[in-house]
Amino acid sequence: MNIEGIKNNNLNQILFHSMIWCFFIVTSLIQFYESPFHINTDFYVQWITGILLFYLNYLYLVPLLLLQKKYWQYFTIVISIIVLFMIVRYIFFMPEFQNMRPLRTINSSGKEILINPNLKRKQPFFLKAAPSFFYILIITIGTIIKTLSELYNNQQNKLIAETHRASTELNYLRKQTNPHFLFNSLNSIYSLAYKKSDLVPDAIVTLSEMMRYMLYETDNKTVFLEKEINYIKNYLELQKLRLNNIENITINIHGETKNKYIEPLLLISFIENAFKYGTDYKGAAFVKIKITIEDNILDFWVENKIENHRKNPENSGIGMTNIENRLNLLYPNAHQLTIIETDSNYSVHLNLKLDQIQTSFN
Repeated sequence: MNIEGIKNNNLNQILFHSMIWCFFIVTSLIQFYESPFHINTDFYVQWITGILLFYLNYLYLVPLLLLQKKYWQYFTIVISIIVLFMIVRYIFFMPEFQNMRPLRTINSSGKEILINPNLKRKQPFFLKAAPSFFYILIITIGTIIKTLSELYNNQQNKLIAETHRASTELNYLRKQTNPHFLFNSLNSIYSLAYKKSDLVPDAIVTLSEMMRYMLYETDNKTVFLEKEINYIKNYLELQKLRLNNIENITINIHGETKNKYIEPLLLISFIENAFKYGTDYKGAAFVKIKITIEDNILDFWVENKIENHRKNPENSGIGMTNIENRLNLLYPNAHQLTIIETDSNYSVHLNLKLDQIQTSFN
């Protein structure tokens, strides 16, 4: 939040608090409806000391003592302040309560008369203690409000910190995808160039289209599913250019892809992995891809034969680990990933709820 926003927020809080206090004070004035000119000084002292006690407790005592579990210090200070305020009020502003006034009545002519004017009644203890209940109520309300406010703020701060952490991790995983893809694609074009193939220009054009998509689309939180699938198709075309046998490379898409959104570059790691280990030394590959969209459910399936068993332990798991981490971050409890590996086949099945993506990440 910028400085201007903080100022506006503080101003709004001051106005809100002022309105609340005005409401309570005006409400308490109802008791003087019939004699508005007989409001005693203690009435003003009560509210001034009450408001002072509220903010002393709200701004300092609760956050610095009570919420820090310094219970003895907190209650000692609160009780001391209440006693101090009560002593000041009794001595200076409530002398009439030292001894209650004589009983009065109204005669038949409407004139007020005293009943035994020499008789003074001693004030009951509960009446002497009654003004302290006002302070206790003020303390209780302030403590509840501040405690709930702090709990809410702590939860919000934890949520912001967790979101920031997840966003940072997600951005890191996204950036890993680009060099990983580029490394594999350049290997494909190098293979064509090494063979002095006339398909090198087509491969470069296809790669440029893919790079354009990665540069201008994938910085968004989500992309159109249709564009993501076109990106996958371009990747397949790039792979077909370098392979000798492409008969067993297929992709089938069923369902409506328009107006659907998905996390960018989410599926490509599975497909890269299929080509990496599904291509034999003769340049033949067996890769089957099926994508079905029904409502907001994406069903993705890819299978490849295991032809290439050579693995580099330093980078062989980057793509798969990347994609699993991203799924856990972006689609918690909204995806099901099943991987089946046998001696000759490797298959991935992903079921994804597209409408459950966490769009709070940037």
